[in-house]
Amino acid sequence: MTVTTDRPLDAAAEARRDALVGQLFAAVLGSLELQAVYLGDRLGLYRALADGGPATAPELAARAGIDARYAREWLEQQAVAAILEVDDIGAAPDARRYTLPAGHEAVLIDPESLALLAPLSRFVVGTAATMPRLLEAYRTGGGVDWADYGPDVVEAQEGINRPQFHHLVGDWIGALPDIATRFAAGTGRVADVACGTGFSSIAIARAFPGVQVDGIDIDEGSIARARSNAEAAGATNVSFLHADAANAAGAGSYDLVTIFEAVHDMARPAEVLATARRLLQPGGAVLIADERVAETFTAPGDENERLFYAYSVLACLANGLVDQPSVGTGTVLRPSALESIAHEAGFSGFTILPTEHDAFRFYRLDP
Repeated sequence: MTVTTDRPLDAAAEARRDALVGQLFAAVLGSLELQAVYLGDRLGLYRALADGGPATAPELAARAGIDARYAREWLEQQAVAAILEVDDIGAAPDARRYTLPAGHEAVLIDPESLALLAPLSRFVVGTAATMPRLLEAYRTGGGVDWADYGPDVVEAQEGINRPQFHHLVGDWIGALPDIATRFAAGTGRVADVACGTGFSSIAIARAFPGVQVDGIDIDEGSIARARSNAEAAGATNVSFLHADAANAAGAGSYDLVTIFEAVHDMARPAEVLATARRLLQPGGAVLIADERVAETFTAPGDENERLFYAYSVLACLANGLVDQPSVGTGTVLRPSALESIAHEAGFSGFTILPTEHDAFRFYRLDP
């Protein structure tokens, strides 16, 4: 049987086809430009321009310790993509001077800027490198361990979330006025479950210096990095434990349990939430932040929904399927699904908090 793709299309089908061509071309262009951002990030090229000022290709090469010909090609590409500015396009190639425009440092290199996006280039590169494992997981129904994604993906999540924790975690806890009042008085304990590389725990410790914060994570590499990050930050009221949160010790010890952007990754989230409930002192609460996905499945979706589903098919679902049995949530954890999990874990109170955030939705669970 002969199959042809040249069959006549009506005007609406032609428009959809052309829109898909445009969408995929834009995706290819964006992916390739993100990989060029990755080069600038990993090689320290943006930092060299920020610290040393405008540079020609030979000057940037000398500052960053790279080859001058590669420096020239990268600088030209960055100028064509409007990420950098060039002083004189008519000058000889090695005489052109390139500048990091005002405001771009916040997007590309400031680790505590709420505008920072460059770390997402590490996610794109890291998930691509993991693709052979992911293909096998799709074929077998198995999972891909978080550690197997490598440092790029771990650091991408760290880099994107760190500014949010640094600037906003005090406000997030402030949405629980009974807990925040207790912490402001200088007493209390927090269990930061699935703390990753520790910046959420460090931010809580800084916001409430009289509170003891215990970060808990199942990934040994992330805990090692968390300890190093805490030491660098001089945070003395925070400690880290490598443990499965579903089996964490310390029943009845904590005023607050936090779980930031992690419930959707858990193989058996009800077990983890049941442990979180056991960790609470009387009057304590659980604060969850998870993706601000749509309340119901809708297709086509908006940009946020597209992003969250992309995260899911490339990383979150596969990570959640490593430990079996698994509920296999994936990134898209809708509020109704989380409420069901919370009730299964024994919580009687489930509140969607009014906290505004572009990417996260916040929940309070009460025993």
